[in-house]
Amino acid sequence: MTSGNLTHWAERADLAATFRWAARLGMHEAVANHFSLAVNDRGTEFLINPNQMHFSRIKASDLLLLDADDPAALQAPNAPDPTAWGLHAAVHRNCPHARCVMHTHSIWSTVLACLADSRLPPIDQNTATFYDRYVIDDAFGGLAFEEEGLRCADLLSDPAKKVMIMGNHGVLVIGDSVADSWNRLFYFERAAETYIRALQTGQKLRIIPHDIAEKTAQELEEYPGQAEAHLAELRAILDEENDNYAC
Repeated sequence: MTSGNLTHWAERADLAATFRWAARLGMHEAVANHFSLAVNDRGTEFLINPNQMHFSRIKASDLLLLDADDPAALQAPNAPDPTAWGLHAAVHRNCPHARCVMHTHSIWSTVLACLADSRLPPIDQNTATFYDRYVIDDAFGGLAFEEEGLRCADLLSDPAKKVMIMGNHGVLVIGDSVADSWNRLFYFERAAETYIRALQTGQKLRIIPHDIAEKTAQELEEYPGQAEAHLAELRAILDEENDNYAC
């Protein structure tokens, strides 16, 4: 494990681990999609994956450190993907509560985003986790260059809405840390899969009542340490395999 002169090493290693697991779980898409993490108090400086690198190969030392207020970021020799910059810089610049931003085209979340009605009803514990805690973007405007990124960032102004179902596009989750965002992304994908598979049966859904769905969501929000333990266990598996993610 070598950090050299790079800063924010612990954060880099955490983020790198999530790229590796997203690849293992099929939640990536070729060399597209991006995860980012704010590292200063204002949230404007952030780590993000380099342009056109497969999630399964990303190491801690590969991550770019960018400034959302730097107008010359796309002219740098190691410039990020323009859509990564358009979306993630806009969110970090305008939503300081979004410390970690994860955007993927993972299949079940994307299927949900392709439905005319992209709501996620509470039909089990995982789907209830997100009860009244997401926003649906129904105005897809093409690739997430700067104008589209700003439009998306505007939809995340409410800190209570930590998931954006991006109509015709995919999903974006925010959180307080890498562990928080990763745990949310993982469970949203599982929740979307459960819902889509339930629809495929053609049978009537058993919807959890409002008061129980809200109670369940609150209980899960207050459940201690799950996100941190989830990421710690994934890192432990990678470490046991002598994976080079933390290099």
